[in-house]
Amino acid sequence: MKVQVTGATGFVGSALRARLGACGHGVVPAVRNPSGLPHEVVVGNLAASTDWRLALTGCEGVVHLAARVHVMDDPAANPLALYRETNRDATLNLARQAAQAGVKRFVFISTIKVNGEGRDTPYRETDAAAPDDAYAISKWEAEQGLQRIAEDTGMDVVILRPPLVYGPGVKANFLRLMKMVQNGWPLPLGAIRNRRSLLYLGNFVDAIRVCVEHPAAAGQTFLLDDGKPVSTPELIRALARAMNRSANLHAVPVSVLQLAGALLGKRAAVARLTGSLYVEGSAIRSQLGWVPPFSMEAGLAATVADLA
Repeated sequence: MKVQVTGATGFVGSALRARLGACGHGVVPAVRNPSGLPHEVVVGNLAASTDWRLALTGCEGVVHLAARVHVMDDPAANPLALYRETNRDATLNLARQAAQAGVKRFVFISTIKVNGEGRDTPYRETDAAAPDDAYAISKWEAEQGLQRIAEDTGMDVVILRPPLVYGPGVKANFLRLMKMVQNGWPLPLGAIRNRRSLLYLGNFVDAIRVCVEHPAAAGQTFLLDDGKPVSTPELIRALARAMNRSANLHAVPVSVLQLAGALLGKRAAVARLTGSLYVEGSAIRSQLGWVPPFSMEAGLAATVADLA
């Protein structure tokens, strides 16, 4: 199968191109700017007016990774409008053109945040959507629009909602946490008793590959994870073990962390460190027979090995 991949130069896109290629699929990277990738097609910025015809030529599948990602402390006057432009309107434009071009399957990478955030029980595919920020709202609206396009055109749509993805090349908060553990910083997080699902890059791209190939994936929405949630202290200890270091954890009461977050204007960041967000991701396992090929320990070891 010839598959167009958007977001092909990111750390997930790069791994996905390799995984699909290893399985015999032709890959067409659709990129914003020239990057030198084999067979790439430059499409410019994601917008409701983007012309995808050249990138879609001969493709039977599309994996749509590209998005305006979650931005902390977004300075935009109307962030929801910006998220909608890229994550909803541009996605639906691509999907409509894909259906017109004869694409048979469209795999959309959404987010677990469509389900919500911060509750102490696991999320499941059968739960009602409860997005609570601009990023998640835009993804949920894109999901709804894709389902309508699927009904109107007959194109298969598969929706994947991953939690935090880590692996070689990871950036942002996960990278900062790894560096703090590596440098032996004292971390006041030892008293946290939360549960959070994570997804290793190798598991993520393999799940996408299965959803590109498996007939039973058509029309489904799947939540993804490594198979077991961890608390923030458990994650830090696991990272420390992968680095052959000691975890410099200190048990500061969660109420004190929350107060400090409020005083410093970091309430949301502290909520993510202390709160729970985990999934019961059995649907893809039971319906498609998918089993994560990598354990969390193996994924963390590979991620740490890539740390500069």
